[in-house]
Amino acid sequence: MKKVALVLALSLVALTGCSEIGDDMSSNTLVQVTANAGEAPTITAPSGDAPTELIAQDVIVGTGATVLATSTLTVHYTLMQWSDGAILESSWSSGNPATFPLANVITGWQQGLVDAKVGTRRLLVIPPALGYGPMAGHPLEKETLIFAVDIIAVS
Repeated sequence: MKKVALVLALSLVALTGCSEIGDDMSSNTLVQVTANAGEAPTITAPSGDAPTELIAQDVIVGTGATVLATSTLTVHYTLMQWSDGAILESSWSSGNPATFPLANVITGWQQGLVDAKVGTRRLLVIPPALGYGPMAGHPLEKETLIFAVDIIAVS
């Protein structure tokens, strides 16, 4: 399948009215995420200042069951840190998706994944306050996190 990259211009102008959660992105910021269903996403590192609000943007829109705050999810995900564009973790690397109750993960996921549907690939840009910031001493407590999350199953 020919790789098709969906460019998500995550800027205040580009996301006004389009973002599901927030739209506080610097005007010189660009994040690219590939939109090939069933394949590991590629995320291109952003530039500029990190947002101060949660950004949630669908790259692929699914049509399956809807994520609720009380759902248990099975997902594939890739995590990049904003500061240097390093990929920190990816369930795609092991080939094993992660399964967990949504209530047991960081606030940015809890807020950013509700109402997504199975089959969705959602880009989340999570400021520290909604990520690991509340966990004093955590290595990522001051980091803005970029996730590409593929929703595989909801129960």
